[in-house]
Amino acid sequence: MELDKIETLIEKYFRGETSIFEENELRNYFSSSNVLPHLEQYKPIFAYFSLVKEQKFGQEIQLHPKKRNVTWLSIAASIVVLLGIGTAIYVNYYKANQHQDLGTYDNPEIAFRETQKALSLLSNHINFGIESVQYIQEYQNSKELIFKQ
Repeated sequence: MELDKIETLIEKYFRGETSIFEENELRNYFSSSNVLPHLEQYKPIFAYFSLVKEQKFGQEIQLHPKKRNVTWLSIAASIVVLLGIGTAIYVNYYKANQHQDLGTYDNPEIAFRETQKALSLLSNHINFGIESVQYIQEYQNSKELIFKQ
């Protein structure tokens, strides 16, 4: 009877289905001197667990806190920020000076034609805006008729 129980407990143990109580039974059985010969192969496993359970770690662990030099980090970050700002200013200044044309013309006839083109474009956009406002006026008139304000 006990042999069948031990063999089923070993099978359950290797499947990972044993409880703590059942594992203690196996540990007690394999630590005794009356282990059956065909089960002797499992004795070192349970003996190892008993041995490891009794071991204690005795060394003291030295902890060395990491010191971070925040001043150097802040100086480096400041330099990076200043370089970024300086680069942005330089690029913007260079682009601003590069486009100094400002649309000036030496020939008055060409200047007159370009001015007419610009005013025509402006007129078209203003007329489109006025048409949109007229739709709003029609909507306002319709609303007044419906609600009789």
